[in-house]
Amino acid sequence: MPIHPAIVQVALHTPSHSGVGDLLSYASERPLAPGTLVRVPLGTREVLGVVWDSDEATGELPDGATLRAIAGVLEGVAPLDVPWRRLVAFAARYYQRALGEVALAALPPQLRDLRPEQLARRLRRPVAAAGESQNAILNIALTPEQESARARISSENGPFLLFGSTGSGKTEVYLRCVQEVLEADPASDFPTQALVMVPEINLTPQLEERFVSRFAPRFGPGAVVSLHSGMTNPQRLKSWLAAHSGTARIVLGTRMAVFASLPGLKLIVVDEEHDPSYKQQEGARYSARDLAIWRGREQGAKVLLGSATPSLESWYASRPPTPEYPEGGRYVRLHMPSRIGAGALARVRRVDMNQQPRRTVFSAPLLQAITERVARGEQSMILLNRRGYAPVLHCVDCGWKSDCPHCSAHQVFHKTDRTLRCHHCGYTVRVPFHCPTCGSPDIHPMGRGTEQLEEQLSALLSEVLRPDRTPARIARIDADTTKAKGALEAQLAQVHSGEVDVLVGTQMIAKGHDFRRITLVAAVQPDGALFSSDFRAAERLFALLMQAAGRAGRDAAYMAAQAVHGTQPEMWVQSFHPKHAVFEALRTHDYEAFAAQQLKEREEAAMPPFAYQALVRSDARTQDVAQGFLTAATAAAHAAGLPGLEVVTLYPPVPLTIQRVANVERAQMLMESSSRAALQRFLAAWQPVLQTTRSQPEHKGLIRWLVDVDPLAI
Repeated sequence: MPIHPAIVQVALHTPSHSGVGDLLSYASERPLAPGTLVRVPLGTREVLGVVWDSDEATGELPDGATLRAIAGVLEGVAPLDVPWRRLVAFAARYYQRALGEVALAALPPQLRDLRPEQLARRLRRPVAAAGESQNAILNIALTPEQESARARISSENGPFLLFGSTGSGKTEVYLRCVQEVLEADPASDFPTQALVMVPEINLTPQLEERFVSRFAPRFGPGAVVSLHSGMTNPQRLKSWLAAHSGTARIVLGTRMAVFASLPGLKLIVVDEEHDPSYKQQEGARYSARDLAIWRGREQGAKVLLGSATPSLESWYASRPPTPEYPEGGRYVRLHMPSRIGAGALARVRRVDMNQQPRRTVFSAPLLQAITERVARGEQSMILLNRRGYAPVLHCVDCGWKSDCPHCSAHQVFHKTDRTLRCHHCGYTVRVPFHCPTCGSPDIHPMGRGTEQLEEQLSALLSEVLRPDRTPARIARIDADTTKAKGALEAQLAQVHSGEVDVLVGTQMIAKGHDFRRITLVAAVQPDGALFSSDFRAAERLFALLMQAAGRAGRDAAYMAAQAVHGTQPEMWVQSFHPKHAVFEALRTHDYEAFAAQQLKEREEAAMPPFAYQALVRSDARTQDVAQGFLTAATAAAHAAGLPGLEVVTLYPPVPLTIQRVANVERAQMLMESSSRAALQRFLAAWQPVLQTTRSQPEHKGLIRWLVDVDPLAI
């Protein structure tokens, strides 16, 4: 019988639907510590793996069995520690993915491609090391509300929900808490570290600038690193290695940063914790916010969630004790209701579009308010969460619409480059001069996007002059104008410098940005989300509008100087339903009342956070196959009497709202339970049933299936 010095178990990137187990065995010339990075043969390829377990004793294999040997060890990179491996194992288990899939996706892409000798050369390059210096950190004075929040975070265990209005100074609290962590004596050989997460890549540079200016003089130029998908692969590897080795004391990043290897982690900050961007929507569909809570508890790090409009899940989890619920929530709620400098929150003005002329885009009162601000040198922001010129082109004569040939969706008209683009599959064609069906030249755009708003505003304000007697300047920021590297930074710089009078954009301009001269914000078409089938639509709309309103009047000193003109920060909402509960709560900036009303409805309907959900989605060549697979898997689950099924409700499969994307039909089915544990038991037991069902001949057209635990969109 062949005998090997050591048998090691290695986690590799094998998707959960592949049928391959979580760990594969390999032979090693010497025992390897768990967490060691290795390169191993897999089929005809050589891939990166993580040693997950090892048997230091000599192992014996059955007759005729052999093990392939490890190809190499990535020397110079310390093994990934136990807390990191526990985090990955939990994420894989909870979100129903393969262990190796999660583990390898959490590592930088270039690390997966480098051979040991190539990595060794990279590690020999000098890096900017973080180190203590004698330079003191120059702190600004905290308001009483900020100081109260800081003191409680310092003295209590948390997790904490920092509920602070827009402009209340939450970022300064983050900075001060990070400072305390870094300056504390950890009584350990490894330096303390902090992780700060933001929902969007475009928010990372401005936050990084604040953190670098605050901490680089004290802890060195390499103390702060970023980690997000907008970086090049070499940049991501450099940041990851700095965090893993302890050279970096602070990691700023998007949702992927929750998996950063931070052996000295003592604080996690999740800014704008309500943002749906923290939920991964491809592959392992994890929630970075929820994993941050779990990681903080397991690794002994404090967790601070911050938002002016917390998610209802976090709001409910931070509920104070009541006679009905004497134990209260598991989070500590901290409140900062006041703006820095005693600045006023924006006054909300609603325009009833039923009283406006038909097809009006900008009501006369709103246009007058914008004109007055341009004349005074102030800035306005117009929000429309739809890019392009128009959502669809249509023929007046025969009714043709610019449908995508590969998706059950329209192609969006982009006037700038005269194209029709599908925002789902990317299919692009030139705009036709005549109707493709009847030949009529009478084809027109239907609906409006940010391109059209920019064009119309430019025409409406063409004769409006700035204080220097130059024409008003309109700018647009959305995914189309920020594709080029550095484009977003350049456009934001123009806004900050005052070169732009009116900024038009999608939700990417509505949150996180500290525009000092904006005194008016307007949402011109917000009604689309009011009557959605998604029960979270109202919550998302309210959060977006509250965040957008928070862009107005942020600089108290600037607003005081403009008060001589009678300027007040304003949020305008144009709606055909101005009395809707969302707008009523927005008018008074009363998040607490809105949350109470929403939670009451959720509790009556047994929806999250009072119940737990999961989706199973199937993609196939036909809708019949997609739904048939889910129906058969449901029948098999009942036939097998899977554990937890007695308290889990399985709903029939239905097509997705956009059921066909890139010629792939999509169906989904919802599962609900009052018990998270029961839902997890059922999902774990259902995985092999789904795998078996997929292999049946009648489901030959099935392309893939996936599980989405705690879905944010249904």
